[in-house]
Amino acid sequence: MSAKGKLIRGICFIITLALLGYGLRLALWASPPDAEQANMIRAFYYHFPNWIGASIFLPLNLAASVAYLLLRQKYAEASMKADALALATAEMGVLYCTLGLVSGSLWGREVWGIWWTWDARLTTTLMLWTIYISYLFVRHVSSGSTRATTCAVLAIFGFCDIPIVYMSTRWWRTQHPAPVFGGEGSIAPSIARPVWWNVLAWVAWGLLIASIRYAAELRRQQNQKEEALNISLSTEVQGLQHV
Repeated sequence: MSAKGKLIRGICFIITLALLGYGLRLALWASPPDAEQANMIRAFYYHFPNWIGASIFLPLNLAASVAYLLLRQKYAEASMKADALALATAEMGVLYCTLGLVSGSLWGREVWGIWWTWDARLTTTLMLWTIYISYLFVRHVSSGSTRATTCAVLAIFGFCDIPIVYMSTRWWRTQHPAPVFGGEGSIAPSIARPVWWNVLAWVAWGLLIASIRYAAELRRQQNQKEEALNISLSTEVQGLQHV
């Protein structure tokens, strides 16, 4: 990475750290307890941003996967970048999904009295998490020219569950509250400030980590391509020497 790139990444790191710190201060000390949920409302300041992150990075994974399928035949370099982006965004989507499930379970234990219930929202969300875990598993244990294509198809399949997760509280009776966007629920003015600052902080954190993973994966693929090319050239040279 160039010196300019390192400087930009360092500045982004400092800004992200400042946003996370400010969000933490608002969530834990600068906001009052909820009238009904008391201090457990503070879990929402992280639960909601995690699902916002998942709703950003999983669609990005879909877009990168579709781009890879469209570009792989004619544009090798562009398709490599799309594949690297697909992996980075999938990893962030799974991480956000995991944090969302954990924070939701902590909240549910206090509010519902149970860690987990097999209602439609939670079950379809667990299915979503499982599909993308499978995506990462295939990425890391398989090899060969068809791996990226298989993962791209799996990403498209996995994304089909996202609308089901969102609509589950409308299609079925669930314990989970209604969606904040496009539903009956909304962010109360008294908690809006810590919620949206933490959304900004956690999305910024996700973008930073995803950019690092994207660069690392792209570099790995480029090095792998160069090694394969060098091996091919070496084999050709050896073949010519024996002629």
